[in-house]
Amino acid sequence: MSRIAPRFEALRREGRAGLVTYVMAGDPDAGTTAEILAGLPAAGADIIELGMPFSDPMADGPAIQAAGLRALAGGMTLAGTLDLVRGFRAGDADTPLVLMGYFNVLFAYGVERFMRDARAAGADGVIIVDLPPEEAGEAAPHAAAQGLDFIRLATPTSDDRRLPRILDGASGFIYYVSILGITGTRSVDAQAVRGAVGRLRRHTGMPVAVGFGIKTPEAAAAIARDADAVVVGSAIVQAVATSLDASGRATAATTSAVLDLVRALAAGVRGARKG
Repeated sequence: MSRIAPRFEALRREGRAGLVTYVMAGDPDAGTTAEILAGLPAAGADIIELGMPFSDPMADGPAIQAAGLRALAGGMTLAGTLDLVRGFRAGDADTPLVLMGYFNVLFAYGVERFMRDARAAGADGVIIVDLPPEEAGEAAPHAAAQGLDFIRLATPTSDDRRLPRILDGASGFIYYVSILGITGTRSVDAQAVRGAVGRLRRHTGMPVAVGFGIKTPEAAAAIARDADAVVVGSAIVQAVATSLDASGRATAATTSAVLDLVRALAAGVRGARKG
């Protein structure tokens, strides 16, 4: 059974939104990613997204593009990414983990094989960024067969006619992309998100997680007042980048830089509805 639904139910009982943190597998190396993953739950991450590096990440901005290239240059593969999931799960039986990436990576590995291996490693769901609902048959049935949540993306341009198609077959949560364009390049508009979350809830009872453009604890808190979860990716990836040495290698500050940021983001999210 996926850990995602029980986690959102626990968040509902606590009366707060969750924090979803994104890290790129293998950035800047597998050992550092493993350290970061191990530390995220205690730092306040409620759900973890682990990026699968790809050489042409069309939806991602400069920070995540650079992270993927660092990971690939360091030798990270999809098999290595699944090893990271397996290692994380050996030390944490409870925190939901979602694999996020592009269909080409899965296609090269073998989609059915990937879903089977992802579930065996301990993943709970998948987000395939560039797979539209019309093509979901390439992957969704294989995910369902393994008990993996198939998480769909909705955007500001997903109107009331389009949403039913997006939501059909989705599970786990809906990831609302709060801005048009690529990741990490603009800031989120909390007022616009409030209206979008309300509209999504008229179409589905699934939790709504909001991502893109959320960079600070204050911005995370503003979104957490309305959304069921707040997703932060580029800011975390940038914390990795700024901690590296001149050769792009991890330093003693890399893991702590990420976990300190996550603690601050978690404090913002957890305090958003108080008072």
